[in-house]
Amino acid sequence: MEEKKINAADMNILMDLDFLVSVIVAIGEVANITGVPQRKIRYWDEKGYIEPVDKESTYRQYDYLNIKRIVLIKELLDEGFTLETAAKKVIERCIKVEEVFLRLKNQAK
Repeated sequence: MEEKKINAADMNILMDLDFLVSVIVAIGEVANITGVPQRKIRYWDEKGYIEPVDKESTYRQYDYLNIKRIVLIKELLDEGFTLETAAKKVIERCIKVEEVFLRLKNQAK
């Protein structure tokens, strides 16, 4: 399989924190983007592995971080992990990444 290269414009979008924070997508589009059926997304939501932007809304919408979690969980499931193990690994990775960024932020002060 050929490795996908990211061009400069795409990289700028990925590095644009304001853009990433503003990304909010309805569950149907999340299903289309990730290849994970809506029913599975709802189930993962019920289990607490992901969470919608507004828990009180009747419409499920997800932000960039939760879309990324869905993709990572799906990848681990495809590799043979159980849902519980995959979700736990993704949550642990997100915590580690957050800790690194906090350290970087503190060093920049």
